[in-house]
Amino acid sequence: MRGAGFLEAWRSIAGLAGLFLLAACGLAIDADQARVCRSTLPALNAGATITVQRIQAGPAARSLTVLYSAQYPDRPPLDRYATCTFAAEGLSFKKAELVGLATEEGPVSGASLYLLKQYYMETPEGIAADPGNPPHASVVEIPAGFAYWLQQILVSLPRTAIYALLSVAFALVFGLSGRINPAFGELAAAGSAATVAGAAIVLVSGLNSPLAGICAGLAAAVFAGAMHGAVGGHFTISRIQAASPQPSLIATVGLSLVLMEYLRLVQSPVTVWLPPIWSAAWPLARSNDFLVSLTPISLVTAGLGLTASLALLWLMKATGFGRAWRAVADDSRAAAMMGVNGPRLLTQTLALAGGMAGLSGMLIVVQYGGLGFSGGFQYGLKALIGAIIGGIGSIPGALLGGFIIGLFETVWSAYLPIEGRDMALYAALVVFLIFRPGGLLGLQEATPRPV
Repeated sequence: MRGAGFLEAWRSIAGLAGLFLLAACGLAIDADQARVCRSTLPALNAGATITVQRIQAGPAARSLTVLYSAQYPDRPPLDRYATCTFAAEGLSFKKAELVGLATEEGPVSGASLYLLKQYYMETPEGIAADPGNPPHASVVEIPAGFAYWLQQILVSLPRTAIYALLSVAFALVFGLSGRINPAFGELAAAGSAATVAGAAIVLVSGLNSPLAGICAGLAAAVFAGAMHGAVGGHFTISRIQAASPQPSLIATVGLSLVLMEYLRLVQSPVTVWLPPIWSAAWPLARSNDFLVSLTPISLVTAGLGLTASLALLWLMKATGFGRAWRAVADDSRAAAMMGVNGPRLLTQTLALAGGMAGLSGMLIVVQYGGLGFSGGFQYGLKALIGAIIGGIGSIPGALLGGFIIGLFETVWSAYLPIEGRDMALYAALVVFLIFRPGGLLGLQEATPRPV
């Protein structure tokens, strides 16, 4: 029954994530393609001031249409449009290659298009000539200080989701076993590599859809993180029965190094980057000429992190797996006497924590494009700090700690010299270990399990 409850919980998590991804189906305009198409407008309207009104899907496959106005001196504005056709779409690296251009006056000839690309669009002047989004976006006017603060908070949402998922991975394992696994950063890197592989499989299969690529990357990342987390944790945590946590800590540090080298050999030292998707900024508010904006992919990333966090909280509170986890965390001997299979529960927990780490790696890829084989170390270290600040061993505390770390980095970067940000973060950890060793939602006294 406990195994069935665990499986049912994972199905619920996958269903919630799938519903959120399906909600993104309407994000059909590729930001890279829109930028390229907008960049043709100054050349088509020499001497005019361009104001982009709307961008929509084009009449044919792999095309989009830009509706705009061209204001010439001493003449009324002209309403025009340009339809751009591209070589590919979705996750293909050729998606921004312009192969066709048409206006209300008819198609642009092949020779003219070649000259436009060769001697204008690929020059620094052409790249800088993108007229961008309409400057008169109809959004609410807010004070300058609040606009800047709001923009920083919106930018921090994806990073906060990543830290929260990694922090909760530490809390899941420590709360059950009293052991810290510092390899979760490398498990996030494994999840990012699996995301790229899943997206590549979708690309070569011919689907070439960002949504399909994200779904495949999500499944691959969670599977890779869960598999590596369960297998690695079995040999470094489950099989080491010493009363002291130090042997297990040394073993998991070795696991971290092994995973890092393993990723270097598998994916090579060169990081593979995915092209940006759903990165056109949505204006939300303004202060004079400063627009507060949010990209669709940031919303998707933050939403996936929130969905996974809420699903995990439900899993730990309302399922047999969560009740068994809490029982073993409180008193493993009493739980064993009541029929809880401790070793199996630990394996399931290691897999769940690894899946959360793999999901965080997937969020890093879709938000930032990629993660190198050694790039997970800093993420893992900061997430561990978040787990300790929130209350190591507490699931809600770890989520709170990850949120605090993301917010702290954002506020510091916005108002203080960024060079001292990490030093201040590590100093904050020392302060917490001295005055609140149990964390915000942990025990006020030092945790009874040695860290």
